[in-house]
Amino acid sequence: MVLLQTILLVVLVYYAVKLLLKWLAPRLLNYAVKKTEERFGQQFGTYQDYGTPTEKEGETTVFKQGNPKSNPSKKVGEYIDFEEID
Repeated sequence: MVLLQTILLVVLVYYAVKLLLKWLAPRLLNYAVKKTEERFGQQFGTYQDYGTPTEKEGETTVFKQGNPKSNPSKKVGEYIDFEEID
């Protein structure tokens, strides 16, 4: 009789945990997603208005570069040709 009670108790606990997880898992996941979203919002809060255009539509903006006359003959480094040795 004790074996039957133990088996019944294990089955009831199994189904109770299964039912509890079906109910609790989506809420825990939703909570975790909201917390992560808040953390990202705090970390990257200054970049939220990046997608909104500051100029009006049809307005042209010209960005000038610094010094266009740079020295193109400036030596950057030397070229080394590597060969594979078998």
